[in-house]
This record gives sequence, C-alpha cells and structure tokens, in this order.
Amino acid sequence: MVEVKDKYNIWGGRFKNQTDEIMENLNASIFFDYKLAKFDIEGSKAHTKMLAKQQILKEEEAKSILDGLDTILSEIETGNFEPKVSLEDIHMNIEARLAELIGPVAGKLHTARSRNDQVATDFRLWLRDRIDAIVDLIYELEVALVMKSSENIHTIMPGFTHLQCAQPITFAHHLLAYVSMLDRDRERYMDTRKRLNESPLGAAALAGTSFPIDPDFTARELSFSRAMMNSLDGVSSRDFALEFLSSTAICATHLSRLSEEIVIWTTSQFDFVKLSDKFTTGSSIMPQKRNPDAAELIRAKTGRVNGALITLLTVIKGLPLAYSKDLQEDKEPVFDAAETIEIVLKVMTGMIHDLKANVETMKKSSELGFSTATDLADFLVREYNLPFREAHKIVGELVLLAEEKSCTLKDLTLEDLKGGYNDLGIEALNTLSVEGSVQSRNSKGGTSPESVKRQIQYWRETLKCA
Repeated sequence: MVEVKDKYNIWGGRFKNQTDEIMENLNASIFFDYKLAKFDIEGSKAHTKMLAKQQILKEEEAKSILDGLDTILSEIETGNFEPKVSLEDIHMNIEARLAELIGPVAGKLHTARSRNDQVATDFRLWLRDRIDAIVDLIYELEVALVMKSSENIHTIMPGFTHLQCAQPITFAHHLLAYVSMLDRDRERYMDTRKRLNESPLGAAALAGTSFPIDPDFTARELSFSRAMMNSLDGVSSRDFALEFLSSTAICATHLSRLSEEIVIWTTSQFDFVKLSDKFTTGSSIMPQKRNPDAAELIRAKTGRVNGALITLLTVIKGLPLAYSKDLQEDKEPVFDAAETIEIVLKVMTGMIHDLKANVETMKKSSELGFSTATDLADFLVREYNLPFREAHKIVGELVLLAEEKSCTLKDLTLEDLKGGYNDLGIEALNTLSVEGSVQSRNSKGGTSPESVKRQIQYWRETLKCA
C-alpha cells in the first residue's frame, strides 16, 4: 500500500527528502495521541463553523469539510480508521484522511489554525472529559465510605499515633476521615477544570492570525468559558496539565494511605478486617495465604502517578515561549496518570463495599497500650481542678505502675490509684473503659457515636446520598 506521505505533504515545499525512519519513529506521537481523535474532530468542526460564519470559508466548503469529519468520526468509532506513523500524529492523520474523502478543499480546514493551538485545544477537551469521569468516581468512593461508616458507628477500634495505640475511636470515625480527604480531592479536580476551561483555538502558531476569526464563537461551540487572552500563553502553557497531575498525585496519596491501612488491618497480627476472594489473591506455594494485592497495587500505583507529575515538571521547567517539540511529551504522563487513578478509584470503591470489620478483635485491641490514660488525666482536671500537666504526671506514674504489674489501668486497685493521687475513688475507674472514652469525645468532629452520626448526616446531605 502506498504511504499517505507520498500523497499528502505535511511540510509543503520546504523539504525535498523524506524523514529518516529512526527520526520518524522518535517524532511520531500517533502511538499515544490517538486518544485525542474524537476531540480533534470536535475542535475541527467548531473551527470550520467559525470560518464559515466569518466568511473565510464558503458554505459549501464548510459543509463538505463537516460531512467529511463526520465520516472520519464514524470510522474511528467503528474501528475502521487506520492511522499512519508517517503522518506523525492524530491531527495530520485526520486531515490526510479528510483530503482522501473530499479532495483539496480539506486543506482549507487549517486556515487560521496551527497544530500548536489545535493540539492545546484537543488536550484541554480530553482532560476536561477525564476530570468529569474522575470526579464521579471519587463521589462513588465517598458514598461507599459513608455507607460503611453507617454500619460501624458503634464499632470501637484503636486510634493510632506513630502506629502505636493512642486513644479508642470508632471505625466509622476513621473511615469518615478519608471522606473528608476525598472530598477535597474532588474539589481540587473541579477547580482544575475551571482553570483549564479556556479555549486556545485562535492562537495559531503563537502570534494569532491576520484572518478575521471569532475565537469567542469557537469557545462557545466547545463549551469553554472563554477564549484565552494571550496567544503565546494559549499554545505554550501546560499548567492545566500540571495542576491535573498534582491533584491526581494528592488523590493517589490518599488512596495509598488507606491501602496501607487495609494491608495492615488484614494481617493476622491485627485481624481488624476481612476481604473476600474478590479483592485478594493466593500464593503459588503457600496454600493458606490470602494476600491483599488490590490494596498493595493501589499503594504502588501512587509512585507511578507521582512520577508523571515529576516528568512533566521536568519537561516544562526550561522551555522558552512559545512552542517547543518537548511539549509532545506532555500527553503520555497525563494519559497514564488519568488511566491509573480511574482504575484504582474503582478498585478501592469495590474493596470498601467488600470489607467486613472484625468487631470484637478491634475492640479488644483498643484496650491495649493504656489507651484511656488521657481520659483519666482529663478526669483529674475536671473533678479536682488540677493543672493538666500535673494530671499528666500522675497518670504517667500510674501507667508505669501498671507496666510493672503487667496489667491494664482499669485492673489497678483502688489503693494503687490513691497512691497516685490520694483523692481518687472508685468513680475514677469508670473513666477507664473504652466505651466510656469513645462516648465522651462528643466535640465537633469527635469520635463519639453522636458526633459520628452528625458527620454521616452532613455527608449524606452534601453528597445527596441515602
């Protein structure tokens, strides 16, 4: 088959010889920018309509181009479009196919347009579409966490600092912390979408164009909030992609933290939660194993997303205005990060629905590590008006005594307590239960069942979920 390059000259009259095959493979982006195909056609149709409106194209020329673009879109959607490496990218492949379909009038499509503003427009359209999908996936995960929290309002577990038992909390309270994190992630993506939702179409190569174009028209056609103010900025800025990758790295980090906890919680040593066969795997040699591979892979994928952000930061950091070929390297890390965050959000949502709390194990673990020591210190402050630092010292000495006696604080005798502070009576022992500790933490955002119920109600109303 004859290469389209023989029929359709990309570079016009400036070049006499074909590009070396090695250079052609380095230079081509069709291997990955095919993802932009439908958005390229969407942008080209808006541009064509604008050219016709401004009488830069005749109506019949515009109609021929639009009909040809619709045909190509149909070929793409049915898998009958065959891109060629020699045409470098999806944009030139579409234009060349258009020329095959409608003849020389296809060349008029590129009037008052450069691949620079064309690519920047396509990229923004694609990223806007993916952000909408990611926002929906985050929402679904938030709802799953709220639902799981509703099932575990009274499930007591240890709260940790330094991964050591600190104070008793409820499992619902712990899960709701991630709802707050994810909701900020969702807001970050939506803020990113607002800032990227400007149209660079009309910037041409870098300096605008002498044709009487109407960039505001194409912006409206493509549902952008406005046309960009500066043509140099329009073709050279990629901060919208950096912001997307930054938001994605933060979101992935939150998912990684939750994954790490799931990995820990499913160990035999913790045994806080169970995952079914749906989200675990076995071992090729150890028949007893149930490995939390889904959580581990989410944790690992965060490095991949972080790498995408560093890649693009590094590409852009030394580029003078306006366009350099380096910017061809902007898409692969963004494509990969978007694909990665979408699959891990889906998997995490599935895991949360699947996860079952081992209630008794969690409660028993929450009683370890003198977790109610702070409650006793607070009791001394409230009942005897002691300075907190003095109460802290008294309880610390009682903890030391309990360690020496190899017992818990609530197993100390009344005489032991009075040895720490003479006025302490039997009522002090009542402060040392994990149930009492959790129940007392009723401050806003606290871990008590009542506080947690208020949090759940807030999220149900905010997320509009049952």
